Amino acid sequence: MTGFLGAAYPWVKAAHIVFVIFWMAGLFMFPRYLVHHQEGLSDPAEPARWIRREGLLRRMILTPSLVVVWVLGLALAVNIGLLDGGAGLGWLHAKLAFVLLLSGYHGWAVGYARKLAASRPTLKPRQLRLLNEVPALAAAVIVVLAVVKPF
Repeated sequence: MTGFLGAAYPWVKAAHIVFVIFWMAGLFMFPRYLVHHQEGLSDPAEPARWIRREGLLRRMILTPSLVVVWVLGLALAVNIGLLDGGAGLGWLHAKLAFVLLLSGYHGWAVGYARKLAASRPTLKPRQLRLLNEVPALAAAVIVVLAVVKPF
């Protein structure tokens, strides 16, 4: 199935990158929303505002971008031989593992937003702030793997 995208390959790749940017922008914003939401739990007016903001960000940017990134990314991976069992794709397997972990982080953040919506925070503010760095670290590793293809 290698090469099935033909001349559409660069367009699919461009769309994939655009939606990765959208997804990452959302993943950079969403954890900050969680920090502010958690800090605002003591003010009766604040939680409802953050629940609304988080819901909009999830529905309009995060979830649609995640879906499109996975669909286009898998099409690109299959196009370059992921299912053919060829050599030289170790970088792609590692990249997919990191994208899977980043998708898990996305799911964790959505779950934590639900905990905050129920006024049940389980993390200290410092822990939550440190978890904000996960998307940036994952993105750096993913970009290096995709561009350098070290193995």
